[in-house]
Amino acid sequence: MHPNPLFRSDDRALLEALIDEIGFGMVFLTTPDGPRVAHTPLLSTGDGAVQFHLARGNAITRHLDGSTALVVVNGPDAYVSPRWYADRATVPTWDYVALELEGRVRRMDDEGLEAFLYSLIERFEGRLGGEQWSADETPESIWNSLFRGIVGFEMEILAWRPTLKMSQKKSPEERERIAAGLAENGSPALAHLMRTLGG
Repeated sequence: MHPNPLFRSDDRALLEALIDEIGFGMVFLTTPDGPRVAHTPLLSTGDGAVQFHLARGNAITRHLDGSTALVVVNGPDAYVSPRWYADRATVPTWDYVALELEGRVRRMDDEGLEAFLYSLIERFEGRLGGEQWSADETPESIWNSLFRGIVGFEMEILAWRPTLKMSQKKSPEERERIAAGLAENGSPALAHLMRTLGG
């Protein structure tokens, strides 16, 4: 988390929306073999927890149950050029959105894991438009075989540490120029958040 309090937020609805919109993150854990990270789809339960699954053979899977872990959700990020400032006699920076979640992890039972998978599939299939694919289209033998290769987890979030660094130190006019520059140069999502969330 960035040390400047200007870049923080206590808006839980916004943070939950970021998890929902991005839907993917990294799980960090210190294991007996050293620090490890796993990349995984994420699903917020809406009541202070986040669910995910990992391959059974992942380096951290066997160490997660009962541990305290860190989940990081990375939002949009982009280089910010001084050419967009009123005074160009300065240096570039990087604007970004990131959310760190710390909490206790418990392993899900098979019923919980299956419910999580169906919810995850339904959510992301729904975003694609058109005729959705359904998990029921997978033959039971294939589903069961693949299901045995993963482990589901739920993390009770004990600490929310967001960073919403979007040029808040700049004037509204400069922020609009920065947003326009970002939008024109391949970072429309960050530009949208700058304009939507304000200063």
